[in-house]
Amino acid sequence: MTEQNTTKKGKLIVFSAPSGSGKTTIVRHLLGIETLNLEFSISATSREKRGNEVDGKDYYFLSLKEFKTKIKNDDFLEWEEVYRDNFYGTLKTEVERIWSMGKTVIFDIDVSGGLRIKRKFPEQTLAIFVKPPSIDELKIRLKNRKTESEDKINMRVAKASAELATAPLFDVIVVNDDLEKALVEAEKLVSDFVK
Repeated sequence: MTEQNTTKKGKLIVFSAPSGSGKTTIVRHLLGIETLNLEFSISATSREKRGNEVDGKDYYFLSLKEFKTKIKNDDFLEWEEVYRDNFYGTLKTEVERIWSMGKTVIFDIDVSGGLRIKRKFPEQTLAIFVKPPSIDELKIRLKNRKTESEDKINMRVAKASAELATAPLFDVIVVNDDLEKALVEAEKLVSDFVK
């Protein structure tokens, strides 16, 4: 996918936030609204599956070696080593697949990846930052998930402070202190953008 041939293509909607902010809940809600004509961009990752995650549905699970080969081959629209040997990225073929269906691509993606997509496609992208009410609330939400160790949670909370500082670089900030309100706000933003 070259920048040139993507400028004629569809739109991109990026939802980024620190882990535990509620971005996945918001994205799932939006995907359930047929009139928005959205399709989820499945990220690739080198991390292990968690719980009931399914390859090709939640993520494209790649080995570390496979991921690095795809980086070398320029197969990614964006990628990042989020934690040591823990890579995430968006395959160019994934965006092409969604655009070929005539749909708008929606991302549930980390802050760095979201900003890279916005920089590559500034006119085609709506970048939304989902902000938790506070770092303390974020920690509570992460603990309530019961999916990660205390160390992992502390790592995510430490990273969240840096991520929160990037919020002004996004087109819009949605504060998720009341989920119903955040869902309505996100729905309006997306609806206006895809019209």
